[in-house]
Amino acid sequence: MKNSWLYYDEMDTDLGPITFIMKDEALCALQYGKLSQLGDSFHNWLQKHFKKANIQHHPTKLLEVMQQFEKYFSGERTQFEFSYELYGTPFQKQVWSALKDIPYGETRTYKDIAHIIGAPSAQRAVGGAVNRNPLPILLPCHRVVGSNGNMTGYAGGIDKKAFLLKLEKTPLASQ
Repeated sequence: MKNSWLYYDEMDTDLGPITFIMKDEALCALQYGKLSQLGDSFHNWLQKHFKKANIQHHPTKLLEVMQQFEKYFSGERTQFEFSYELYGTPFQKQVWSALKDIPYGETRTYKDIAHIIGAPSAQRAVGGAVNRNPLPILLPCHRVVGSNGNMTGYAGGIDKKAFLLKLEKTPLASQ
């Protein structure tokens, strides 16, 4: 099997460090934490999708992605405009695609997402897919809440989810 080259860079944010991983010209993962600190679940994901991955620090390759995220965190950007590639099951990809359509500053429930993808009884499965989202923030899983409107689990931690939802309720800096 041919080796895959993946490129990464890290950004310090108010949420702590974030690691961005790119394959070719497309972002394929965003993880909370520094690359050296990422746990088994991330390394298992890498192994599953990139059997023989070589990971190289490459800030220049990720410059546009990093700039857009800086503007998002400073309240100057509500959407991202760069290529990304999803690695997951067909069901997961369907759920992640539905996340992309949740407008900035709004929320949806797991039940809403299940209905959107045409699987109204799959709320738990939707929750599992949301939890495995490899591109949080870009595919805004933080915008998914419980059916009572309360914040429920978030792979990055409830504190990060609360921060992101509050950020998106704040008037944009450019207005």
